Amino acid sequence: MGRRVAIVGAGMTKFVRRAKETGKELAFYAAKAALDSCGAKLKDIDAVVLGSAPDTFDGVHMKGEYLSCGAGAFGKPYLRCFVGGGTGVFAVAVGWYYIASGIFDTCLVVCEEKMSSYQPHPQGAFLTIFDHTTERPLGPNLLWIFALEMQRYMQTYGIKKEEIALVAVKNKKNALDHPAAQLAAEITVEDVLNSEVLCYPVQRLDVSPVSDGACAIVMTNEYLARRFTDKPVWVSGVGWCLDTAYWTNRDLAYPRYVEEAARMAYKMAGIRDPRREIDVAEPYDPFDYKELHHLEGLMLCGRGEAPQLLVDGKTQRDGELPVCPSGGLLGVGNPIAAAGLMKVIEIFWQLRGEAGKRQIAKKAKRGVAQAWGDLMQVGTVVVLEI
Repeated sequence: MGRRVAIVGAGMTKFVRRAKETGKELAFYAAKAALDSCGAKLKDIDAVVLGSAPDTFDGVHMKGEYLSCGAGAFGKPYLRCFVGGGTGVFAVAVGWYYIASGIFDTCLVVCEEKMSSYQPHPQGAFLTIFDHTTERPLGPNLLWIFALEMQRYMQTYGIKKEEIALVAVKNKKNALDHPAAQLAAEITVEDVLNSEVLCYPVQRLDVSPVSDGACAIVMTNEYLARRFTDKPVWVSGVGWCLDTAYWTNRDLAYPRYVEEAARMAYKMAGIRDPRREIDVAEPYDPFDYKELHHLEGLMLCGRGEAPQLLVDGKTQRDGELPVCPSGGLLGVGNPIAAAGLMKVIEIFWQLRGEAGKRQIAKKAKRGVAQAWGDLMQVGTVVVLEI
């Protein structure tokens, strides 16, 4: 892979519950915003990559084909990718490969999700992904599986629920400064601990909301980047890992799949000490404990050490390692595939100094975005730098 790859434009819709727009329209609005941000037209785009989660969310069959025109793919090489919640970051890796390989010079990456179309609740869609013999008869949903993982994480390292709740407090407050946020709020640890128990220790305010929304980025090779912007952000590393689907066979206290994906991305980016070389991080936070879990998997701290970083204020916007300054999924929203791409876009805006009120205190030169999906088995990581 000889050519450097840049992100030159980005756009996103508001993240909402029960969007009036169709999935096609959401994809169109995000794609247009990304193109407009760098003065590009569809004729400038060689290929389109779409990321979106199960077809059932939008209530259609062959969702990739359904969304193609909204994503600007008519008459262009087009690929849909899907690795559950890891899709938004993985789609960036796919776009990177297209350009770094020399197959294409430009690529539009669009990620869309309209979860509210699924009735009575999107959790029903997830039942079908479990093993039909050993697991599906139990009627599992993601909430109680995450409850098992959260319990194991807390028990292994002696982590208190109060410490984990600080993630929800931080991210929902950060989201107050995000114009696209769905669930921004100023809450307290007591609010989290007093919220409805869904499946202990998971409570209502530990969880990100059901969301509709879309995000998009424009990627180019190094020779074209400055034709579109004088502030390109370079994709210096991509990584992914697919662990076994049998979550019962793994130690749930540590996300090995995130570590392996991070090692791949860091090696590509030439990063030897991520704790010193990463300035800002956007780990995937569909549940508050997952931000901490993923910080450890990204090797930005030791195992079981992430809660102390939070308690000490080091993950705040003005801290040593700002984490989810955007507000994350807990505050901005969680339209599955679009949420992962939002993480990449937020790092893009932070490195360009365009995050507005969300801008971190220190000058950031390098950041990492990460997402996670399927049966707690997929890790996807992208490193960006200026």
